Amino acid sequence: MGNFFCGVKKMKFQIYTLGCKVNAYESEMMKEKLLANGYIYDEENPDIVLINTCSVTNTADHKSLKMVRHFKRKNPLSTIVVCGCSVQNNSEAYEKEGVDILLGNQKKSEIVDLLQNYFRTKEKFQYVSKERKIPFEDMAITKFTTHTRAFVKIEDGCDNFCSYCIIPYVRGSIRHKDFDLVLQEVETLVNNSHQEIVFTGIHTGSYFSDGHDLTDLIHEVSKLPLLKRIRISSIEVTELQDKFLRELANNPKICNHLHIPLQAGSNVILEKMNRKYMLDEYQEILRKIREVRPDISISTDIIVGFPGETEALFKETLETAKRFQFSKIHVFPYSVREGTAASRMPLQIDESVKHERSKKLIDLSSRLEKEYAEKFLGHTLEVLVEKSGDESIGTTSNYLKVKIHENLPNNALISVKILSYDGFCLHGTRVLK
Repeated sequence: MGNFFCGVKKMKFQIYTLGCKVNAYESEMMKEKLLANGYIYDEENPDIVLINTCSVTNTADHKSLKMVRHFKRKNPLSTIVVCGCSVQNNSEAYEKEGVDILLGNQKKSEIVDLLQNYFRTKEKFQYVSKERKIPFEDMAITKFTTHTRAFVKIEDGCDNFCSYCIIPYVRGSIRHKDFDLVLQEVETLVNNSHQEIVFTGIHTGSYFSDGHDLTDLIHEVSKLPLLKRIRISSIEVTELQDKFLRELANNPKICNHLHIPLQAGSNVILEKMNRKYMLDEYQEILRKIREVRPDISISTDIIVGFPGETEALFKETLETAKRFQFSKIHVFPYSVREGTAASRMPLQIDESVKHERSKKLIDLSSRLEKEYAEKFLGHTLEVLVEKSGDESIGTTSNYLKVKIHENLPNNALISVKILSYDGFCLHGTRVLK
C-alpha cells in the first residue's frame, strides 16, 4: 500500500465528526491510518470528504444528512465517504445522496483499503450489516491530534434497550477490546505526551476482557508513571459497585468527576424508560461516592418530555435534580426514535411543552454549575492546559474550565489559584512552585 501514491499526486482529505467521544476516537483512528498511507489532511481543498454521523436523536440524524448535502455542494468533485450511526439507522437516505462509500458501524478500520479499491474500480461501495452479534473491531491510535486528552475506545455496543434509545440497534451487542491491547494503546499514548486518557465506549462501564473489568483496567494503567489522569466518559450507576468505589477512594489518578446518566428524576418515568434502577438506589450510590470523594463533580443526562411525563412528574424531576446536587445537567428533549418501544407509547408530549421544560431544567443546571464552581474560589487547582495563546484555557480534574490570563504551553499541568467565576468558566492565576 505504501506505493499507492508513487508517481501520482498525494490525495488530500478532511474528516467531519458528529456526536460522541466514540465517534471522535474512530475519526482519529481513520485520520491516522490515512496519514500513515500517504494522504494529506487538508480542510480547504480536499479530494476526499469523510463524514462520521450520529443518530442519538432526530436532530442528530437531520444534522448528519445536512452535512452530507453541504459537503457535496461545497466539494462537488470530492469523493464522499459517509459512515456511522445515522447511516446504520437509515442507509437509504444516504444512498439517495449519491455517496461514494457508505459504511454503517463496521469496516471503519479498513478505510485505506476501501478508498484504494474505489479509486481503482470507480465503483461505489456500501456495507451496512444489521447483525447485532459482531466481534469488536480492533482499532488503535498512537497520538490524539484534535484533543490534549486522548480518548481510548475500550467497548462498543449496548444490550440495555432503554425504551427511548436507538443506539443498541445501530451499535450492536456489547463487545470489548482485549485487555492487553488497551494497555499497549494507553502506554503508547502516554509515551507520546498524553497525560490524561479518557476511557470511552457506548456502555463503557460494562467493560470486561480476559477476567478483567473496568476497575482492573484503571488500576493497571495507573501504574504508568507518566500518566497523570484517568477519566471515564460516562458510567451507569448500576456499575458503580464497592470494588470501583474502593479504587476511587485510593487511586488519585482517577479524575474527580463522574458522568452518571440519570435520565429522569421520577420512578414512574424511569420504569417506563426501562432503566435498571430506582431513585433511592441512585441516591445511595451518590452518597457512597461523596463519602470517599467529598468534592467530586457529578454530571448527568436528563430527558424531558418523555411520553406520559405530566407536569407533576416533571416537577419531581426538578426536585430530584436539586436534591442530588449535580454539577451539570445535559438536557435532552425526548426524541421519538422509530423502532423503539417509547415511540409506540401513548401520551406523547407536545414539542412546545418539551421546549418549556428543557428551559427550566437548563436554568437549574446553570444555578447548580455556579454553586459547584464557586466552591473553589480561593482554592488552588491543577489545570491541564488545552488551548494556548494570550489567554490559556485548561481543565481541572473535576472537569471545570479554567482561563489563565497568560500564554502557557499546551499540555502543561499547572497549579492555578482560582479567583473568579464568570458564569461559563473559572478564572485564575498560575501559582509558581
